[in-house]
Amino acid sequence: MSRPRDNPVSNRRAQALVVSGFLGSGKTTLVRRLLEEGQRAGIRTAVVSNEFGELGIDQALLAGTARSVKGESGVDFVELAGGCVCCRLSDDLLRTLQELWERTHPDRVIVETSGVALPYDTLLNFWRDPVREWSVDESSVVVVSAEQVAAGRNLDRTFEDQVCSADLLLLSKTDLVSETDAARAQAIVHRLQPDVAIVRASFGEVDSRLFFPPEPGSRPLRQADAVHDHCAHVHDEYRCEEVSFAAGVEETEVVRALEGRSALRAKGFVRTAAGLRIVQGVAGRIELSETHTEPPAALVGRVVVIEHSRAASGNRLGVSHRDPDASPLETARTPAPVEKEERR
Repeated sequence: MSRPRDNPVSNRRAQALVVSGFLGSGKTTLVRRLLEEGQRAGIRTAVVSNEFGELGIDQALLAGTARSVKGESGVDFVELAGGCVCCRLSDDLLRTLQELWERTHPDRVIVETSGVALPYDTLLNFWRDPVREWSVDESSVVVVSAEQVAAGRNLDRTFEDQVCSADLLLLSKTDLVSETDAARAQAIVHRLQPDVAIVRASFGEVDSRLFFPPEPGSRPLRQADAVHDHCAHVHDEYRCEEVSFAAGVEETEVVRALEGRSALRAKGFVRTAAGLRIVQGVAGRIELSETHTEPPAALVGRVVVIEHSRAASGNRLGVSHRDPDASPLETARTPAPVEKEERR
């Protein structure tokens, strides 16, 4: 018989959050907002950033946010690059979480997954020994770009699986679409996952109490609400490349070079003729903006580009048991519940 969970008031625990979402949906923006809010409140936060590429761009951005809020970071960062924490790097994530706990004893732990990871499979690591002994209030939020959904872009197997395994859905980038398109995007997401709340947010502005209850451990134990066919989740359909730019390049040249690619996502730092710029690209739309974050010198002049693999044919995701022409709304699955084991 399972023993009830220890009282978190007398036993220190860390609240856990997995932030997931498709490429370019706004995950890092949300994490930055949570860090800013937490640091102002004196909340110790550990962040694990998982990038599909090999460069530590997100870690540089998040570390810069931490330094801008406090004189010193006050946040413990670890980056797991070159793979996905929901499968290939799962054991690395487990070890990293435990090391963070032993090193920092944070109040909160946030895992920002890559844009092709599944939140539920990542969340499972908080229910494995020894991490489950100290994690509490585990949940996942999936950030969904209203602009992407309204345009019907990349609503494929990965997107569907992410939405269907969320505890909370955050509809982002509503400022980029009309109210009509935002409502339509919300309706589409609701049809995929009707049992989960959808919250609208622009620029990551959202009340953190949605993710972290004010009283740690107050969220009741719940059933794990999804089971995924692990073999069906593959990353061979994506490829990651790096594009280099010399210092002093014109911004128009950077935009022209990147817009010529069919990139799902582009991100990096470039020192242009006008100064240091953070390069962000989603679905071929490239933006360069000023940044007050001074990244490691090794990152400057390098932009990571993630594209669909040209090797895939027919169904781009290589899923043979699904009609490649079917709408994700028509093929949404209702996962079987699995009970989460209570803590000792």
